[in-house]
Amino acid sequence: MSENNQTITTVVTEFFIVGFPGLQPEYNNLVAALFFCVYVAVLVGNSTFTMLFAIETSLHKPMYIIMLNLAMSDVGFCTVALPKLISRYWFNNGSISFQLCLMQRIFIHYFGTLNSLIMMIMALDRYLAICFPFRYPVLMTNQAMGLLSGFSWVSAFISPSISASMTAKMPFCGPNLIINCFCDTMSMNNLACTDTKAAYQIQFSLAMFVLIVPFSFIIISYVSIGVSVSKITNNQGRMKAFSTCTTQLVIITLYYTPRVFVYATPYIPNLKMTVDQKMVFSMFYLLLPPIVNPLIYCFRTNQIQQLFRKILGLNRMSQKVSVGFFPK
Repeated sequence: MSENNQTITTVVTEFFIVGFPGLQPEYNNLVAALFFCVYVAVLVGNSTFTMLFAIETSLHKPMYIIMLNLAMSDVGFCTVALPKLISRYWFNNGSISFQLCLMQRIFIHYFGTLNSLIMMIMALDRYLAICFPFRYPVLMTNQAMGLLSGFSWVSAFISPSISASMTAKMPFCGPNLIINCFCDTMSMNNLACTDTKAAYQIQFSLAMFVLIVPFSFIIISYVSIGVSVSKITNNQGRMKAFSTCTTQLVIITLYYTPRVFVYATPYIPNLKMTVDQKMVFSMFYLLLPPIVNPLIYCFRTNQIQQLFRKILGLNRMSQKVSVGFFPK
């Protein structure tokens, strides 16, 4: 066979996660330490809420069940995304096999999909509580919330699995540098040695479906809640109704607002972001909710505040102070 007719194909079996391409090596340890602290904060905050839920039966209510699901999802996402990134910057170990890269990509999108579904269930819970207050205890029981949560955990696999199966069939013959902090759809598709436009259109449509459908439901739910609350003539009753929604609304806003901005940036005139800037903002909006959500649970939920005071003995301390200052 002549040399011109020979075809040499190199099959890529390993990728290398580059992370931030513009980062100078002297800052690697600092970045690794930062992500390590973020990971520890996420684990401690969400694990604390999980333990509180496990030991305190008074938290076994639909609202806290959905918060528990969100806490576990946040821990799952960070566990999939951060350890390899920390290893990349602390030990310069960014190598990852094709199979592990594909698995990471599946679970990155899985937990993103799961969070969208959890936010939708949050909105449904508040919609039923405000718009159908007398039927709420019957409609939204612990069993019903458990079924909805279980359905979310299972169905969230559908879109990422379909998307990843399309990538798994693509040929990869080099280069093998993942220009991102973890394996995702775009990063892997860009390295494929074939035309990925048709596959990407399907993958993008799936991603938009699992983002837009829950988001649309959330918008409709809170508009309906706003209409119902506006009909309450008693100001105290109106404020009480709004207060029951604020925790979930803050969490949902924190989750969706940065994402809307990211998807809108290509259409904003004269707004140009470098690869590093896009990645920094992406990591910010991905990691901020898992860090902040446990704080929101604590500071926005009176029952959890009371539990902390009980555990720390602050209630007994305040009672002793009251007795000391105001003796009988």
